[in-house]
Amino acid sequence: MDDVKAITFDVGGTLIEPWPSVGHVYEEVASRHGVRIKPEELTRRFAVAWNRKENFSYTKADWAALVDDTFIGLTTILPSQSFFEELYLRFSEPDCWHMYRDVIPTLTTLNERGVRLAVISNWDIRLRPLLEVIGLADWFESIHVSSEIGETKPSLGIFRTAINSIGLPSSQILHVGDSELEDYQGAQAAGMQTRWLCRNGNVSEDYTINSLVSLT
Repeated sequence: MDDVKAITFDVGGTLIEPWPSVGHVYEEVASRHGVRIKPEELTRRFAVAWNRKENFSYTKADWAALVDDTFIGLTTILPSQSFFEELYLRFSEPDCWHMYRDVIPTLTTLNERGVRLAVISNWDIRLRPLLEVIGLADWFESIHVSSEIGETKPSLGIFRTAINSIGLPSSQILHVGDSELEDYQGAQAAGMQTRWLCRNGNVSEDYTINSLVSLT
């Protein structure tokens, strides 16, 4: 991390994760509407739907279509016509999210060293209030959300927006995230230093880390 004066962070899978899992939250809401599917199965089906999504812009309509795809064949009435609104609101509540243990210690150390901190995230309008309520928003001088900017990572546009806001040469900014395509490759194309966060411990390249503590 040569000459790094600012670090930008992805959010999902980097700072926080769904808790206890996507499937558990889906099951909690769906069961109140008579749909009872095991959380593990819903987590699996969500992953399948997530991996085959296309042109996902993190709009509410995009999420409704993704949830419908997750539940397809399991209900006679699609979630978008029944419990989607409740589910959408549920994910804006802090108890649906878990902050990784290395987040606060890492942000504290970086802040004490004078490193400027920001967020670059593919998310929707729920992100800013969520970061506020879980106590993360004040750590960052700027928060760049794909749904507000109109471009998603790995597009250069969202990274350039953040770089311009920070006001430093891109080579002095490090981006960290858990997606090799969206975070590592996207930031690299924008001229930033970058690290790919692999929390599963699969650190096989010199640009991969398995904990945010490695940044300190």
